[in-house]
Amino acid sequence: MRTCFIGIDLGTSACKVLALDTSGQVLATSVRDYPVVTTRPGWAEQDPALWWQATDDAVQDLVGRLPAGASVRGFGLSGQMHGLTALDEERKVIRSAILWNDQRAAPQCAEITERAGGLPGLLDLVQNRMLPGFTAGKILWLRQHEPTSFKGMRHLLNPKDFIRLQMTGELATEVSDASGTGLFDVRERRWSSDLLRLLDIPEDLMPPVVESPEATGTLLPEVAQRWGLPASTPVFGGGGDAVIQTTSMGIIDDGAIGITLGTAGIVAGASGSCPDDIDGTLQISCGNAPDRWHVMGVSLVAGGAFQWLRDMLRTLVGPQLQYGSLVELARQAPPGSEDLLFLPYLLGERCPHVAPDARGSWVGLTPMHSAAHLSRSVLEGVLLNLRQIVDVCESTGLDCTQVRVSGGVTVEPLWMQMLSDVLNREVVTVTGAAEGGAYGAALVAGVGTGDLGTLADAAGLVRETSRFTPDTGNAEVYERLFTVHRGLYGTLEPTFAQLADGRR
Repeated sequence: MRTCFIGIDLGTSACKVLALDTSGQVLATSVRDYPVVTTRPGWAEQDPALWWQATDDAVQDLVGRLPAGASVRGFGLSGQMHGLTALDEERKVIRSAILWNDQRAAPQCAEITERAGGLPGLLDLVQNRMLPGFTAGKILWLRQHEPTSFKGMRHLLNPKDFIRLQMTGELATEVSDASGTGLFDVRERRWSSDLLRLLDIPEDLMPPVVESPEATGTLLPEVAQRWGLPASTPVFGGGGDAVIQTTSMGIIDDGAIGITLGTAGIVAGASGSCPDDIDGTLQISCGNAPDRWHVMGVSLVAGGAFQWLRDMLRTLVGPQLQYGSLVELARQAPPGSEDLLFLPYLLGERCPHVAPDARGSWVGLTPMHSAAHLSRSVLEGVLLNLRQIVDVCESTGLDCTQVRVSGGVTVEPLWMQMLSDVLNREVVTVTGAAEGGAYGAALVAGVGTGDLGTLADAAGLVRETSRFTPDTGNAEVYERLFTVHRGLYGTLEPTFAQLADGRR
């Protein structure tokens, strides 16, 4: 009998499930998608019923395709963080869930910060600044703008924990996802009673919190029957997607950092202690083991900048322009793009600068620059910006000796080699990285059942798949340009502020 664990990753646009055996091999995967609803600029909502339908369909499909003799020992959950799912006394959904990328609650976040005694007071309580995507601001927004919904709310869950409720009938979350609500004392690994009291939020709205490998219940009989699994199959805590994605790269200890290059860019590392010297630039979360913490900087646009360039150029050359064509263009330009620099702040920025008013910019354009230079400079601008986040991570005491990379762009060697050159460090890709949060969730489930040992043992199943070392000449070019690129935001910040004042 082949023991396996199922990881469920409830993403922003799709639910991915996978089955993992005790050797770390993926036995099967299944994906179901769903839409994001935007009724006003800056808003993003989803119907939680669609999450459950997608999960239910994907798991049924996955179980039906498992190898003969496979035995599912448990489930781990991962999912988009920061979302607000409001439930009534009967645990029924009151309204559509408000997602992580919804920006409506910025005024409420400013109010929370003020009530906490300013940024220093807030950092002392929860070790994070209050970002508009966090759950706390959404709660205040609901109270101020939809008082009937707020009055009827008796339970509050993040997205993946709504799936847990449907699977087990239990209300629970775990420490890494709780960290992203903005209401969790990350250092003490518990809800911040002081902040909840300052905000007049009843603590009993918040679900019980467990560590990531702890069991939170077993499958409801009707769910187990539909999935063809024993009702005794346990469901474990799991983790918020950004945190457990780092675990899926095998990073749970200091010594390596993970860079996720998707639409956004994430630089993250692990620590055996909660960082003390924090200023709110980085996000601090509890890690997926009881004695681990997660340190992360998020750039809002990474691969998304290259997608923007492709979409913009398609208006000129037509839909036949593909991603690969732009990559080939970038190959034609020399490293450094003849001193053409790009700031990737198309959506503002979160890290290395908390700068919602920042905007994307090219600096250094001349008549000598071609489409190839434009294409390469966008890649370089994204990576130079990520290097700044790596520097911030190192300033907290993280050892960033090795860089592991995940995300969709890892299939393109040019991205990987350029990243190695820009950082002047070795860069590797690993097995679990390609599968995202679902892989990490399955590892955590295996730790929970005891089949994979400790989380450190489970992380040891992650294997290197490719390696890139810096080109000395290219690294020298990027070292010179990094000094210039790093100073651009400070130079342009007054201009960004003037433009924002005009818009307001």
